[in-house]
Amino acid sequence: MSTSPRVIPPAETGVIVVDHGSRRSESNEMFLEVLAAFRQTTDYPIVEPAHMELAEPSIETAFARCVQQGAKLVVIHPYFLLPGRHWDQDIPALAAQAAQNHPQVRYLVTAPLGVHPLMGQIMAERIEGCLRHTQQGTESCALCRGTDPCEILPATS
Repeated sequence: MSTSPRVIPPAETGVIVVDHGSRRSESNEMFLEVLAAFRQTTDYPIVEPAHMELAEPSIETAFARCVQQGAKLVVIHPYFLLPGRHWDQDIPALAAQAAQNHPQVRYLVTAPLGVHPLMGQIMAERIEGCLRHTQQGTESCALCRGTDPCEILPATS
């Protein structure tokens, strides 16, 4: 007879949100803004950022930080749109490696963002904002500020 695992409350659940990582500091800083918004909308007191590669903190560092704050379960959420090799191979391998240092702590790698009813709305808002910027001269969004890649290019013959 199997026993179901104990439900671990949010106070003992660490959440690591992991992205690919970038050499571009602006991208890594924007990722921290995503985490700040996540923290404001959840009951999880232990939330840590991690990058799969190219930047710090690593999954291993974030895992240790969660454990130091009292996590008994660490949930690793890939901040990726769709399933792929990073989700089903790379991140689980990095998570398993990090978990070896904390054998008393369980962990879970969640599905990536994927298809969600709000995704269409988010895409439409981004497209409309870029069109307003290029066609009406409104201020560029936070993603483009400083680089301004939104530009309507002439048709080629």
